[in-house]
Amino acid sequence: MITGKKIFITGGAGFIANALLQRLLANNLITVYDNFHRDTLTGSGLANHPNLRIVRGDVLDYAALRDAMAGAEIVVHAAAIAGIDTVIRMPVQTMRVNMIGTANMLEAARENGVKDRVIDFSTSEVFGSMAFRVSEADSTVAGSAGEARWTYAVSKLAGEHLAQAYHKQYGLPTVTLRPFNVYGPGQTGEGAIQVFIKRALRNAPLHIDGDGNQIRAWCYVDDFVEGLMRCIENPKALGQSFNLGNARAVITILGLAEAVCRVLNSKSEIIFDPPLSADIAVRIPSVTKAAELLDFKAKVDLEEGIRRTAKWFSEQKE
Repeated sequence: MITGKKIFITGGAGFIANALLQRLLANNLITVYDNFHRDTLTGSGLANHPNLRIVRGDVLDYAALRDAMAGAEIVVHAAAIAGIDTVIRMPVQTMRVNMIGTANMLEAARENGVKDRVIDFSTSEVFGSMAFRVSEADSTVAGSAGEARWTYAVSKLAGEHLAQAYHKQYGLPTVTLRPFNVYGPGQTGEGAIQVFIKRALRNAPLHIDGDGNQIRAWCYVDDFVEGLMRCIENPKALGQSFNLGNARAVITILGLAEAVCRVLNSKSEIIFDPPLSADIAVRIPSVTKAAELLDFKAKVDLEEGIRRTAKWFSEQKE
């Protein structure tokens, strides 16, 4: 149980951060630092909570970031450029925000003497296009230079190396998380499940990039946040990296679209579009390390997660 702490969250207006706020805000003082490019916070009912301080800022502004972080005991770095459409359109900004922003966060945490935990969000994409039951010790890949998709993975991988370096050289209490396809209520951006659900609720066509045979493991946001909480609380997590996902909720993108239509009783047509870029054929984690060190295991199955997510989105129309 995390109580009485001063917590600083970059990207704190985002989807995953909002789910974390719901868990921590009642018993802790939390500062959200965000440029509000994506905003789940405003409509969440949490924005006016007395324990919440909101700072509009950019992780590329080191001085502002350092000053806003002053006094924090726990830092969660969730700010990033993400989403394949955005990454392909803005590869320079992707690399600047994800690399320089992470470097700024780590240096600000060191300068401010953050003692309890510094959580860095990486990505499952560091494992490349064929990631079948990959463990934390498996080799990461950088992809081919010039292919815009890999700018995201490369920038996140650089952040991982830097977080490890700060832990080893300065004793900064870092933990790296590799999220595997997190979804759920409040999601914004380009995640497949939330896009499919919102269109299926209107019986609108579901568009798939490529042939739909890409395989993913889908993790409901409450499960991911439970794993994140254990990374903050458990001393065994210090200096480690963890795959956080649901290795049982595995399905192709076509199968996902069909499951959304079935669960929601939707009449949506499924349409196949040309692939956007280099794609990830398989992305399934090994979650053994999280189970052994953190006693963490995802609980929400895919159909239940779809139902919960759809309920939330349908209620937003009212």
